[in-house]
Amino acid sequence: MSFLDKIGFKKLKDGLFKTKENLVDRVNRLVNARGVIDDDFLAELEEILISSDIGFDTSETLINNIRERTQKDKYTDQKELNDLINDELKKVFADTTSEFSTFDFELKQKPYVIMVVGVNGVGKTTSIGKLAYNFKKAGKSVLIGSADTFRAAANDQLEIWAKRAGVDIMQSKSTSDPASVAFETVKNAVAKNIDVVIIDTAGRLHNKSHLMEELKKIKRVIQKVNPDAPQEIFIVIDSTTGQNGLNQAKEFSKALDGLTGIILTKLDGTAKGGIVLKINKEMNLPVRFIGIGEQIDDLQVFDSLSFVEAMFEK
Repeated sequence: MSFLDKIGFKKLKDGLFKTKENLVDRVNRLVNARGVIDDDFLAELEEILISSDIGFDTSETLINNIRERTQKDKYTDQKELNDLINDELKKVFADTTSEFSTFDFELKQKPYVIMVVGVNGVGKTTSIGKLAYNFKKAGKSVLIGSADTFRAAANDQLEIWAKRAGVDIMQSKSTSDPASVAFETVKNAVAKNIDVVIIDTAGRLHNKSHLMEELKKIKRVIQKVNPDAPQEIFIVIDSTTGQNGLNQAKEFSKALDGLTGIILTKLDGTAKGGIVLKINKEMNLPVRFIGIGEQIDDLQVFDSLSFVEAMFEK
């Protein structure tokens, strides 16, 4: 592991501290207190899992796997029990795979257009700034399209983040039509041979059908420039909102066909990092990036193995 990788891993471990404390440490304390796996133990374990936002179905699978293994093999001490339970937890977390493993990937088509959606307050603007920074750092040219024309503050905030990331931004003072801004941004990117385009959209209320229609329109006009775009549609979800965040993903998925992944923000502010599992199992939609802090380099590509290692490192 390189020096920079170690820094990134430490940030991940620090960002998951509350989740580790709420899940792994509580499980270990339960094992140490009881020392034997019986029905009462499994009931308490299930309560811990559900309170970590892992979800009922996944919790039930874990409990059944642990029950089956303890019936099959004899575990004679607390360390073996701890290892057994942690092993089963690691398995389900490690199964949360993502295809997006690095920002430094070869572009099959340019511009590579990313459309970012999500409700207000989830960290969408900051996530776009951090995405742009990471792509720029990986040697790619980046153009941001500020298509949230409903809030002047959104444009101002995005402009600040674009400057921090060192990338260009397209805004429109003459039109309030988000689709027009998206169209001109992609058109401009084609003309200038830009590598990556990131399109911001308004903080949609997922129960407002006319706003969802606007998102569909943005997607349609982008495809007038490039029929294969957008290559990605990311939804930003605040991990602290739990089930509500999952409901948002479901509604956006219904309204906007083609969601390709999730940016899960504010993991450093929640003890319920198990929502990574819940989203993956219930939505069959990969978590692509996780936000573990406020700094511009605190958005990381979600890597399930690093996630597990950070959670369970002694």
